[in-house]
Amino acid sequence: MAGGITETGEPYSPFVGLVYMFNLIVGTGALTMPKAFAKAGWVVSLALISFLGFMSYMTTTFVIEAMAAANAQLRWKRREQEEVEDSDSTSDYSDDDVIIRGRSEPETRPILSVQRTGGAANHFDIVERVEMGQMASMFFNKVGVNMFYVCIIVYLYGDLAIYAAAVPMSLMEVACGNHSCSAGAVKYNESDPCWGPVTRKDAYRVFLSIFTLFMGPFTFFNAQKTKYLQILTSLMRWIAFTMMIILALIRIAKGGGAGRPPVAQVSGVPNLFGVCVYSFMCQHSLPSLITPISDKKRVGTLVLADYVMILGFYALLSFTAIFCFDSSLLHDMYTLNFTDNCGVLDVAALRYFLGLFPVFTISTNFPIIAVTLRNNWKTLFHREGGTYPWVVDRVVFPLITLVPPIIVAFCTHNLESLVGITGAYAGTGIQYVVPALLVYYGRRHLEPVVGPDAVNKHGSPFRHTFWVGFVVVWATFCLVFVTANIILEDTKK
Repeated sequence: MAGGITETGEPYSPFVGLVYMFNLIVGTGALTMPKAFAKAGWVVSLALISFLGFMSYMTTTFVIEAMAAANAQLRWKRREQEEVEDSDSTSDYSDDDVIIRGRSEPETRPILSVQRTGGAANHFDIVERVEMGQMASMFFNKVGVNMFYVCIIVYLYGDLAIYAAAVPMSLMEVACGNHSCSAGAVKYNESDPCWGPVTRKDAYRVFLSIFTLFMGPFTFFNAQKTKYLQILTSLMRWIAFTMMIILALIRIAKGGGAGRPPVAQVSGVPNLFGVCVYSFMCQHSLPSLITPISDKKRVGTLVLADYVMILGFYALLSFTAIFCFDSSLLHDMYTLNFTDNCGVLDVAALRYFLGLFPVFTISTNFPIIAVTLRNNWKTLFHREGGTYPWVVDRVVFPLITLVPPIIVAFCTHNLESLVGITGAYAGTGIQYVVPALLVYYGRRHLEPVVGPDAVNKHGSPFRHTFWVGFVVVWATFCLVFVTANIILEDTKK
């Protein structure tokens, strides 16, 4: 998952929305995908990523439908409030005044009446930005709301841990001089020297400490990602991705491809599942992405087109990687395969660019994710009408946001496992369970208001309740499968 999008809410065209969605989904997770593909086998990987892409598309349409339902419910409540105020104001008039007002002003009708006279389409327009947390508060009970916040908090912790490990790992690879033309065939250990007595593991922790000192303070303030910073990071991302794909294709075309990936390897499937779920994650950011689109008539088509392009891009990036490089030498962070192999890239400056690429892009996202997590903690413990003491608000919440992911990053920099676990557990909740329950309870909440014959113009093409149940069953199966695999792997050790 890439970083967030616009904070301004300014309207933009459907094409710009398509580009934003592409950039939103394609992020750091894509760099961990080649190694996961190599471990699971190319046939299994292609089949699984295609199916998970379909499942993610389905739940994306669920979230869009829930957003439209939430907008309709907010309009209904507002209309109801206006009617109460109007009825209160009419009590100040005489009977004759009421008759005259009734002739000159049409009576404000409830949404149910408008629905049946054919003018209901406007009520499902997605105009107000309703975040997932607000939708959960509208459609879920108190337990459901708390479970949602726990799920999103765990996911964001995983995100921060991945970011906190990726940046120092990239810096360590660059700083430890791993750029000689013969280094590509060497597999380094954490205990190998970096600078004299300083090992690579020590260097990683030094860089992690520096990263924490520079990025950590942003957690205590409000950080916003400007449009220009977003454009810059997106440009760097696409230059890097395009370079990697073209360079791998050139090497394969010249007959220098060293990859011999297996067709299928079941042991690699659980981790591939987590990586793929993480790499298709966008559901939690859809309200800020979809709402500003000026013309939403074809938003469903745009989403489908984006998913098809993203699936093709992931397949192209991963397949060129696994057939270009020996599977045993693929790094957790795919960019690092280009920093130590002159047979693929012999321009030193470009090797350094790819090696440092995650540092620039991830560093700009870390404060945004941290502030989002901090605000979710505040929302989870907030009580109506209550305020937090200054120490709790400005010190405690930022610290509980920052410290856990940094500790995890100090303990491990195995990005493949971090991405896999984050995607398999918290990612399953955010991408599958929450959207399915939102659309299900959203339909139930709205039916008494608009009537059973109401047509949500942003409704999911997967309207039957069967699909909601299918998503929940699939999510449950995935969680059981991944957990069972982790237990079995531990018993083998």
